[in-house]
Amino acid sequence: MGLKLIGTGFGRTGTESMRIALNRLGFGPTHHMFEVIANPEQQAMWRALYRGAPPDWERLFAGYGACVDWPSAYWWRELIAYYPEAKVLLTHRSAESWWESFEKTILRVYRDSTDAESFTGFLPTVLGGDPADRAVAIAAYRRNVADVLATVPKERLLVYELGSGWAPLCGFLGVEVPEEPYPVSNNPEAFRARN
Repeated sequence: MGLKLIGTGFGRTGTESMRIALNRLGFGPTHHMFEVIANPEQQAMWRALYRGAPPDWERLFAGYGACVDWPSAYWWRELIAYYPEAKVLLTHRSAESWWESFEKTILRVYRDSTDAESFTGFLPTVLGGDPADRAVAIAAYRRNVADVLATVPKERLLVYELGSGWAPLCGFLGVEVPEEPYPVSNNPEAFRARN
């Protein structure tokens, strides 16, 4: 199948709602961290990649039409080169609101984890330092946004502001706007209930 859409936005930028939206629009199944957590084979493949194994993108994304969230968003540069026809999506919110959400959710899981191979264990690499350091995390978030904007051709990229609804996404993908409201999922309370 091959990926038709590659998400470059950090976790906590509306990626779970976007996963649901993309699936609804026929661009899925959409790969997300939830797919990794639920699938031991996915866990093994991503852990091998973290340890330096060469990527096997076809195997990692077998059966998927899109990807959003970590871990794939960490490798967005490699993915957009490997899938040159895929559209690119940057889910976005202000750096300060991202930090507030990240601190209430992913950072708590990171702090509480006793599993050396936990998927939150890659956060120091992704953020370039201590995930609990607000300045480090926000700088990494801003750097990722700037890198995407500087790298991806404008005609290939949608910067999707959190809360924008269906219109910009459907316009970018060239599909009709669904009748139902845009999905809203995985708020901090739902995240904590799941973890």
